[in-house]
Order: sequence, then C-alpha cells, then structure tokens
Amino acid sequence: MLRSSSIQLIAALLLAGSAWAVELKSATHLGSFTWSHPGNWFGGFSAIHVSDGGRRAWVLSDRAMLVTARIERDGDQISEVRALKHGPLLSSRGRVLRGAAGDSEGLARAPDGSFYISFEGVHRVAHYAVPDAPARVLPRPRPFDGLDGNGSFEGLAIDVQGRLYTLPEKSRTASGDIPVYRWNGRAWSTPFVLPQRGRFLPVAADFGPDGRFYVLERAVALIGFRSRLRRWQIEGDTPTAEETLFETGTGTHDNLEGLSVWRDGQGRLRATMISDDNFLALQRTELVEYLLPD
Repeated sequence: MLRSSSIQLIAALLLAGSAWAVELKSATHLGSFTWSHPGNWFGGFSAIHVSDGGRRAWVLSDRAMLVTARIERDGDQISEVRALKHGPLLSSRGRVLRGAAGDSEGLARAPDGSFYISFEGVHRVAHYAVPDAPARVLPRPRPFDGLDGNGSFEGLAIDVQGRLYTLPEKSRTASGDIPVYRWNGRAWSTPFVLPQRGRFLPVAADFGPDGRFYVLERAVALIGFRSRLRRWQIEGDTPTAEETLFETGTGTHDNLEGLSVWRDGQGRLRATMISDDNFLALQRTELVEYLLPD
C-alpha cells in the first residue's frame, strides 16, 4: 500500500511538473538580433518602446541617452536596426544629466507622444514633452527616499487612462512582496503588490494592447543571465490571473532589461526586449522577440 501511494505521488509530481513546463513554454521565441554601432554613446540600453507595427523604436540607455531607431524585418525576423537620432536627456534646468542623476532605467510613451522616464540613484520619474526638452520632475513621496540606491525604478508603464506604474527592482514590503507605485496625475499611491517568486527581480514593465500588465524579470548568475516574463489582469486595484509566459535558462539571452508589448500586422501579440551590455565587450546589445498567447 505504501509503495502504491509512493508511485501515485511520484506520478502526480511528474504531471504537475509537466503542466508547469507547458505554462512556461506558452510564449514562442521568434528570434534574436545583435545590434551594434561604433558610436561611444551606444550601449547600456535599459528600456524600449516599439511602435508603427514593429518598424520604429525608442530606446533608452542607463546614461540618459534616448535613441530613435528604425527596425527592418524579414518576415518574423529582425534583419536590421538603424539608429536615426540620438540625444541626451536634460535636467529640469536644461543641463545634460550625468553620473547618478542620469541613471535612467524605465521608459513610457504617452498617447500624446511625450515621454516619462524613471531613474534610480536619485529615485524619481520625469516627464519630457519632447526628447530634448527640460525635465518636469514629478513629486517624490517620502517612501521613495528609502529605496535601494542601485535597485529602484527599473520599470515604468502607462495604462489606457494615462496613469503611470513603477516598481523597484530590489526594495520589498515587510511581507516580501514587490510594491507597485501609481501616479494618477496628482499624487502617488501603492494600489497593489506583486508576489516575489524565486530569485528573479523586476527590470521592466509595460501594459500590452490587451490591457494586461507585463513584468520582465532577471536573475543573475556567475555565468550569465536568466529571464522571465509574467503578466496580470488588473481589476480595479487588484492584480489577478497571474501567468508566467516564459522562463529561460542561464545564457539563453543576454542581460534583458527593456520590454515593449505590441501587436503585429497579423494581429498577433508580441514582446520585444532589449539587453543592457553594461558597455562591456563580453556582452552584446540584443533585441529578442517572443510571440505571446492572447
């Protein structure tokens, strides 16, 4: 009887593992493209926004550099990426941002074409009417002061109502959850938290055209990086229907830090991600795309 029960338990665990594996494979890897450029400004990309059916992108480096790029495609594959324009972000006084003040990490493009940028080091979110305009820094509530110096606002997203959402990479609530901060145009609040699962840390966020909240996460090992993409339905102030769309092994991709979710010309849901090469020769700037289930 004991042996029979043990066999049944092992079978149940195997079935459960299979179901988990199927869930993790629900997103399909379409391709990866290594982007290079000789300019000394090129690299360190931490955020991306894709538009025009996947043909145009705005890319942000963690040294306060905003790049406009054209993406050429051959079917489902990226065949070329061309930088069209690049320029530094400015402070509220119109000065070029440098050092810790210029550690820009998250990007959200508003419906009117303006940009919001999140920063760590000096924890804040700023609005740019156009890329080369002086920053309009949003109010900084007291909880921002206690965030980890090198682990705050890596991700930034905007919903259909124009509200901003950001979340810290490392700082957690007393219960170990990931706090999500929301700006409604007047004040910051913490409408909900997300569950911390394993060693992955959030590095990018986006609202997809399906209305769901997507979070790209990263885990660092001595020999490379792992990536994971999760999403939720946001019902009022409650995240529901959590899904893990993919989780990679170490070294599958480079240091993915930027995320943009969009629909292609066939109406399919896609995620485009970009890696931060840390300006190191051993790493690469990689654009990675997955087809997502609706």
